[in-house]
Amino acid sequence: MILDIYKDSLEYSAKDWKTLVILGVICFFSFLLLPAFLITGYNYRVINTAVHGVINGRDPLPDFEDLISMFVDGVKFVIVQILYLLVPAIIFLIFALVAGQTNGVAASAIMIIGCIITFVAFVVSEMMAQMGICHMAYNDGAFSKAFAISEIKEVIDEIGWFECIATFLGLIIITFVILFVVSAIIGIIFTAFGVSTAILGINPSSIFILGALINILITMFLVGPYLSIFNSRSIGLLYTMQI
Repeated sequence: MILDIYKDSLEYSAKDWKTLVILGVICFFSFLLLPAFLITGYNYRVINTAVHGVINGRDPLPDFEDLISMFVDGVKFVIVQILYLLVPAIIFLIFALVAGQTNGVAASAIMIIGCIITFVAFVVSEMMAQMGICHMAYNDGAFSKAFAISEIKEVIDEIGWFECIATFLGLIIITFVILFVVSAIIGIIFTAFGVSTAILGINPSSIFILGALINILITMFLVGPYLSIFNSRSIGLLYTMQI
């Protein structure tokens, strides 16, 4: 089932390259902060489509319409993420404060234990946050449903904690592999050009700079948006496994 989710999401994310470019342009202006919420808002729409769809269905990519609603959804998306991540942050801060009051081996031991507990809390909190966003989307965008802890826990229990963790780990691995492969291909191509120009006695530095620039542009305008949709779609479909 997990492999079916990945397969569906990989294909779904490549349905419309124009959408990827539009997201890339919005991403380019994310330093202005406000456009960043449009990206998270679009991801929310992808999740919303997924939680009301089926694996290997014919779901279309969301349209870029009603940008105000998309922006509001993006803000809600970010708030949910931040509030859930406050839990591991507070846990780490408590351990850091306690360790600061001790010395030597005791301080180190406390920080090691604190880091382990914080990591576990982070994994659980991030999973709850993602499923909370899906639960919010499934319940017509009701913000309170993102924090309905007992209901979200039931969802994860129904899917299976192992399946959820395995899916999230798989998403991380696939994301890094795709980024690495794309960068490696571009690097190999421009390295070959650079070596060729060096053999001809031409300074290859401009070739390498061009390669780095193209790598950044392709990642920003195509690969990054593609992976963003892929991850959102996968998480939404994971939620449907309990329905």
